[in-house]
Amino acid sequence: MPTFTYKARNNKGELKESSILADTPDQAKASLKQEGLWVLDLKQIDAAESKEVDVGDFGSAMPFTTQRAESSDPRTEIEEPASATAIKKAKPFLEDFLTKYQPISLKDMVIFSRQFASMVEAGVAMLRALNVMTEQTQNPRLKKALSQVRYDIEQGSTLSDALDKHPKIFDRLYISMVKAGEAGGVLDQVLNRLAMFMEERSRLTQQVKAAMTYPVVVMFIAVGVFYAMLTLVLPTFSGLFNSLGSELPAYTRLLIRISEFLRSWYMLAVIGIIVGTVWALKNWYQTKEGKFTLDFTMLKLPVLGDILRKVAVARFTRTFGTLTKSGVPIITALEVVKDSAGNAVLARAVEAVQAKVQEGGTISGPMSESKLFPQMVTQMIAIGEETGQLENMLEKVADFYDIEVATAVEGLTSLMEPFMIVTLGGLVGAIVIGMYLPIFTVISQIK
Repeated sequence: MPTFTYKARNNKGELKESSILADTPDQAKASLKQEGLWVLDLKQIDAAESKEVDVGDFGSAMPFTTQRAESSDPRTEIEEPASATAIKKAKPFLEDFLTKYQPISLKDMVIFSRQFASMVEAGVAMLRALNVMTEQTQNPRLKKALSQVRYDIEQGSTLSDALDKHPKIFDRLYISMVKAGEAGGVLDQVLNRLAMFMEERSRLTQQVKAAMTYPVVVMFIAVGVFYAMLTLVLPTFSGLFNSLGSELPAYTRLLIRISEFLRSWYMLAVIGIIVGTVWALKNWYQTKEGKFTLDFTMLKLPVLGDILRKVAVARFTRTFGTLTKSGVPIITALEVVKDSAGNAVLARAVEAVQAKVQEGGTISGPMSESKLFPQMVTQMIAIGEETGQLENMLEKVADFYDIEVATAVEGLTSLMEPFMIVTLGGLVGAIVIGMYLPIFTVISQIK
């Protein structure tokens, strides 16, 4: 019967290295899994290769040299140009710079989590699974991170601790769930839940982006057309208006003055003020009070505020339900939800819930006091607490609000379409009227 050496971790995260007798690698993995061990690496010892090879003897038998043979003729040495040497030195720096700032999309994380979960569930050793994932990953930044994770695990680190060294790629929610999966011996199930969670979050984010993209694009086109007609078309009619010999209507004079202003140097000052205002708002949003004020204002907007509120509730219930179902303690889960809320108003409400739960209170009590959570949500969570089915109730609420968000987004899109068309037509029509109004005035004077 073959002998296999293995590296594995128990439910406490302790590393164990030993050997086991089994007919096949799958049988060895199954036996170790029954003992509560997660296999990191598994190798078969061949009896014919069990004898250790002495490195010194091997080196003397087959000597290697790293010294370059010198040429007897100096004319055969070709000096490399300085420019080529500089390019070679700059290339690794450029590659490292691009890799460091390479964006990792939610789709990349979903694919990694889904494939990693499938390999772990199939019984593939963790180091082997990470090796395969590192080779198959297309994103260079994620590839480099996975390579470092694999190295840390080889040095005796746990998966959660290795992932925790890359907080910009694996957020706190991801680390908490992996840690809970390691402690409970259900890492494959947790990774599957993570993939499903990120897929739902990606779908929800795409719905909101789709709703926002249409009006932004149409408004950009409307402003572009309005600006082009004022700065390019209207000036060509200016000479014609002056040759009419009569006083121009007030509306046409106003359009001409606007056109002159848009083509003057004062427009650069306006652009500078706009850029400075956006930059100041962006920096203010990075502060705690600024983020809360702007998020609170966005939630108060008509139509859009209702959608953002539903998105926040759906994200809270989905994240909280996924964490609790994965075995993360409620206090830790609330802390993770607060940090990954994406909305300062929701984070403050979750902070109040966390404080009450630490004092021994319920989750639904402080949630009912907050105006952010609808009554239906608090009632469902209260029923879940009473029946011990909190995670199931949270998932049902998340599914319900996902449908609500989709319906609201469709309604907003259908509402914005006629509004944008009327706005675009109104801007173009306003300029057309201003250009032809003097002609109508002169014709009436001639008559």
